Amino acid sequence: MTWLRRPGPADDKRSMGVLGVMTGSDRYPGAAVLGVEAAWRTGAGMVRLWAPRRVQDLVLARRPETVCHDLSEQPDDAAADVDAWLLGSGQDARERGSALRSALLAALASGAPCVVDAGALDLVGGHAGPAVITPHAGELARLLAQLGIATDDEDERMRGTCAAAALDAVVVAKGAATRVFAPGGRTATVAAATHRLATAGTGDVLAGILGAIVAANAAAASDASDLAAMAAQAVALHGAAAALAAEGDRPIVALDVAERLPEAVAAALSR
Repeated sequence: MTWLRRPGPADDKRSMGVLGVMTGSDRYPGAAVLGVEAAWRTGAGMVRLWAPRRVQDLVLARRPETVCHDLSEQPDDAAADVDAWLLGSGQDARERGSALRSALLAALASGAPCVVDAGALDLVGGHAGPAVITPHAGELARLLAQLGIATDDEDERMRGTCAAAALDAVVVAKGAATRVFAPGGRTATVAAATHRLATAGTGDVLAGILGAIVAANAAAASDASDLAAMAAQAVALHGAAAALAAEGDRPIVALDVAERLPEAVAAALSR
């Protein structure tokens, strides 16, 4: 089964999934550019971004289709127009201001599915709806320490399983082989299609892919097994796009991966 959506005659931008995004910062604005680009390229019907002005300007220069909001516009009233949220990429919790913290907490409490990355991982315990987190190994270790959970640092399966159960969230443990853990204990492993993904910003692209897929299938995301399956497909699609970009063993950058997503999506839909 594919979670990628092919629009039909009855579809419009809203039925194809509206993704709310709170990513990027003045220090790391590129994360928002990469995640928003990836969401659009995966087939999102609409992307709405809450971010500082500098981040908005850079995103709009690349993707003028994006609807932008200032962080002072709290997302409470907008939540009904957002099918899923992408939170935290390109943010540092140590530098987070009160407006961003309030906005992130409001999104997590909205009940809509949330994809939580990087600088919002410390807040994920406040999620009211389905949640999927996308930590690398260091972030996962810090999150477990925050939760007061001691595990064997060498046992990735145990760490992922413990985090999924403690947070009632799907865990995407990024690595050369990425493992997806569902709260009920189900796991999946997706091998890297190319190790050229070992470059800055590719995790931001993955988060955007996953956000678009979850937004397009928000009703199904309440089932943890389905949400885990969406996450596994996002990882596989990310790898397929990277492999296309790196054909011939070319070095790549993260934006190359995002730009090859339409081709990877078309290939997945044709199977």
